[in-house]
Amino acid sequence: MKTLELAVIPGDGIGKEVVPEALRVLDAIADIHGGLKFNYTHYPWSSEYYIEHGTMMPENGLELIKGSDAIFLGAVGDPNIVPDHISLGELLLRIRREFEQVINVRPAKQLRGMVSPLSNPKNFDILIVRENSEGEYSSSGGRVHNGIDEIVVQNAVFTKRGVSRVMEYGFEIAGKRNGHLTSATKSNGIAHSMPFWDEVFKEMAASYPAIKTRSEHIDALSAFFVTRPETLDVVVASNLFGDILSDLGAAIMGSIGIAPAANINLNGKYPSMFEPVHGSAPDIYGKGIANPIGQIWTAKMMLDHLGEPEMGEILLEAIERTLESGVKTGDIGGSSTTQEVTDAIIAAMKEQTG
Repeated sequence: MKTLELAVIPGDGIGKEVVPEALRVLDAIADIHGGLKFNYTHYPWSSEYYIEHGTMMPENGLELIKGSDAIFLGAVGDPNIVPDHISLGELLLRIRREFEQVINVRPAKQLRGMVSPLSNPKNFDILIVRENSEGEYSSSGGRVHNGIDEIVVQNAVFTKRGVSRVMEYGFEIAGKRNGHLTSATKSNGIAHSMPFWDEVFKEMAASYPAIKTRSEHIDALSAFFVTRPETLDVVVASNLFGDILSDLGAAIMGSIGIAPAANINLNGKYPSMFEPVHGSAPDIYGKGIANPIGQIWTAKMMLDHLGEPEMGEILLEAIERTLESGVKTGDIGGSSTTQEVTDAIIAAMKEQTG
């Protein structure tokens, strides 16, 4: 029996609704597999936890989850009670940084049964590989003076190590897909970091002669996501550019509510973390209408990472069959509840394997 230890953090808002539904799916997968078991340890770290304790997690929080095989996160943040820079900075970003989750992976794929806002989506299947630890989101800079004389400096920090490892990951994963890697750049407007990014990309491409490469400026590439997404395979991008492109990818899929993400630790010292792209949506929390697919597709990415890609494929197929059947939440044109969508996905998995 293969046992996987998961640290489960539902977080805020609809995270507390969709995470339990995704765990039901994982339990169903364990039953289907027969030789797989999930042990869940739940952590109530959230904005409500902050209000009660004055911190988003206890002092030894990272030590508590360090030994897990993976971290399964819902959604963090409720700006009505805790400012976002606190809720994200002290929980989500702290885990990413201190557990060296230096790669963020987000797929954007035309799912069967989903209506894309694109008039002709042409069955696109894009994987965005985002640098997750530095770049434009580096906490480097400051503010001086007051009033009209106030000066604000925000430094984008790019290291050879950080840029090289995200590109290496992109090249490796492109080799397992369709053999095409696109680099998101802006070297015609950003004078230092982006020419450096381009140089590292060109240097690394020489080691992967079988991979077709191209560099596209971020503005043009954003347009290509809309006008010709079928021409894209794997896209490697800096922290900011990857963040923007992955939300655009969710939009052309039809809803951010279905988009998954993985925060990958490469050195094996710490667990990786899996979370949907969507936020906590406190305005719909408790209504039973939240879309669970983003969280459930995130579980598929976690299964792939943990060495169970066959079960991951069964799960993704079940998601598409459910969408094709018309069982959908209201955000994507249906009338089903969160639980009904999950029930249909579990039934579709059993139908495939029974």
